[in-house]
Amino acid sequence: MSPRDDIPNLRGQDGEGSVQVHQDASMKIEGAKVFSVYGKGGIGKSTTSSNLSAAFAAMGKRVLQIGCDPKHDSTFTLTGQLQPTVIDILKDVDFHSEELRPEDFVTEGWGGVQCVEAGGPPAGTGCGGYVVGQTVKLLKQHHMLDDADVVIFDVLGDVVCGGFAAPLQHADRALIVTANDFDSIYAMNRIIAAVQAKSANYKVRLAGCVANRSKDTDEVDRYCDVVGFNRIAHMPDIDAIRRSRLKKKTLFEMDTDDEVQMVRDIYTGLAQHLWNGTDPLAPSPMEDRDIFELLGFD
Repeated sequence: MSPRDDIPNLRGQDGEGSVQVHQDASMKIEGAKVFSVYGKGGIGKSTTSSNLSAAFAAMGKRVLQIGCDPKHDSTFTLTGQLQPTVIDILKDVDFHSEELRPEDFVTEGWGGVQCVEAGGPPAGTGCGGYVVGQTVKLLKQHHMLDDADVVIFDVLGDVVCGGFAAPLQHADRALIVTANDFDSIYAMNRIIAAVQAKSANYKVRLAGCVANRSKDTDEVDRYCDVVGFNRIAHMPDIDAIRRSRLKKKTLFEMDTDDEVQMVRDIYTGLAQHLWNGTDPLAPSPMEDRDIFELLGFD
């Protein structure tokens, strides 16, 4: 018997070499447009996710944002503070989810955005995919997804295992936050490969990438041209974004000046673009050596 012969229903279901079980059909999110936001650690996924949520809310959409990171800071600019995680709350009731009420794990943020922090397992243990699954299950049990127009998963770091890719089982579109540098583009290339693997068995497709905190976009655009990908927004490296994080506010709650209004307009344009629907992209990720050749220096 091979090491995996005793594991049921795993092979060939989520891409070559995958050991993930298919998503339970009862956990499917219906009725809402679902986006998963990915990118290199520290690239600005939470800033992008929260301001996107605020932009959708300003458009009159009912929005639910789910932070998928143990540091649980995805929604703090929407709520003004760190929220407890679903996993910690479940621990408090010995995982008897029937004892919980929606207000125990969902907080209303700016513009009426419903905010949830899934959290994650302790370092070196468990799987992020389990945490995401338990969060969606809890939201479904309490009918918190029934009235949502938009659901945004804000996912930690690079995709290095199936657990990090679990939100892709729920998403319609994956959005990648990157920057005009090698490490960010390298991470984007890996994420593209992960989404392509998931798309074999799930509805998720790539929406495009956002160049964040970047003066220029030449390297991002060069990569996109080669693999067949699209940059759909450019967030310049301006101080208003940094100040909004320090003030624990989205750009939409900040006092208005020319800089703040400019970035609001970019986020609003991105939200409108995503709401209207993006073409399903199928770029071809590059081999590591080829990225070095493309973006490296002689």
